[in-house]
Amino acid sequence: MSGIEQARKTAEGLAYSTGFGNEHSSEAVPGALPIGRNTPQRAPLGLYAEQLSGSAFTEPRAHNRRSWLYRIRPSAAHPPFVRTDNGAVRSAPFTETVPDPNRLRWDPLPDPAPGTDFLAGLWTLGGNGDATQRTGMAVHLYHADSSMERVFSDSDGELLIVPERGALLVRTELGMLRAAPGEVALIPRGVRFRVELLDATARGYVCENYGRPFVLPDLGPIGANGLANARDFRAPVAAYEDDGDAGRPVEVVNKFCGNLWSATYDHSPLDVVAWHGNHVPYVYDLRRFNVIGSISYDHPDPSVFTVLTSPSDTPGLAGVDFVVFAPRWLVGEDTFRPPYFHRNVMSEYMGLIEGAYDAKSAGKGGFVAGGGSLHNMMSAHGPDRETFDRASAAELKPQKIDDGLAFMFETRWPVTATGQAAGAGHLQRGYDDVWEGLSRNFRP
Repeated sequence: MSGIEQARKTAEGLAYSTGFGNEHSSEAVPGALPIGRNTPQRAPLGLYAEQLSGSAFTEPRAHNRRSWLYRIRPSAAHPPFVRTDNGAVRSAPFTETVPDPNRLRWDPLPDPAPGTDFLAGLWTLGGNGDATQRTGMAVHLYHADSSMERVFSDSDGELLIVPERGALLVRTELGMLRAAPGEVALIPRGVRFRVELLDATARGYVCENYGRPFVLPDLGPIGANGLANARDFRAPVAAYEDDGDAGRPVEVVNKFCGNLWSATYDHSPLDVVAWHGNHVPYVYDLRRFNVIGSISYDHPDPSVFTVLTSPSDTPGLAGVDFVVFAPRWLVGEDTFRPPYFHRNVMSEYMGLIEGAYDAKSAGKGGFVAGGGSLHNMMSAHGPDRETFDRASAAELKPQKIDDGLAFMFETRWPVTATGQAAGAGHLQRGYDDVWEGLSRNFRP
């Protein structure tokens, strides 16, 4: 059986625990979870008790993130880490180039070199903030044709993985997730994981959030329900790796303050037999997003499409928002229905998972799946000329938008492109041309 076939077999019928932000608990072996205390004198089954804290101990209860892990060997049992090559991974502060007010758009990453796994295939487009200060975010893309044999963890931030091509089996310390195009996987800060491919190749996007962990946005006047429902987020159940007393060498790579560090363990660190807590990975199906829109006139602000938000110290101003343009009905009367022309104090990186986006033309040289655009703060943007002409003359009957799935990473600070992104061969050189021909129609 091939590696892909074995991974597919493992991914079939995975069990999950549901509910975003819940206090989950799971044990792969009955009796592995202690009852009534976290650190008994002797943990059950000869396991080691270990707390993984994703927040400071003293943060308010509503913001506190931690999980108790009951594992075969403690995480402390490892040799020293040594610096390893960063490949195409870059971290904030981004100083290779200056922030660019121009609108930028990229075609998809080219095919990976043979033998490229998820980590080797990470390619940083840009970001903001400072990873050492736990502020800001980074935009990465990935392409891969091989499953990981090593294990990775990110001390700098949580990772939101957005597959665009090829399904993934994500093995984490707390269990396994299957994430296919149209779904996203959220890996908390510091959680170790390995990505295995369920198809011959994989490609997609990653948001690395250095700031406060993602939460569901407040709903305000929307009320108690809508947007992303907490119960649609699925957390893994405990599953562990154990090679017995003999063990086996496993490379573990840690991203720490912007650099990659490597150590070779004599055992798999994915050896958690039981756990409980709320610092956990999730997978979420974007098609379950409950879209809120206008049923009278005008296009609502895109904030109504927010799936997850990383709050900042200013209420309502996110370090990063994750926004999805999911299938929906357009019924506005006397309304230009695509997204309007706009200048925004926030900065927007947009990607396309499948199909077409209703404000941009697709095809060669257009906005295509696997590609992305960057509109930094106050950069004027909106529908291209072709879309404007079509929408201005369209018959305003009810219209179902179900042939595309797009998203945005929206952030409070400008996104500075990396040197490799600013000079990439797949950077579209004539992006501004899509707005040519927006002629003067004024007739006083």
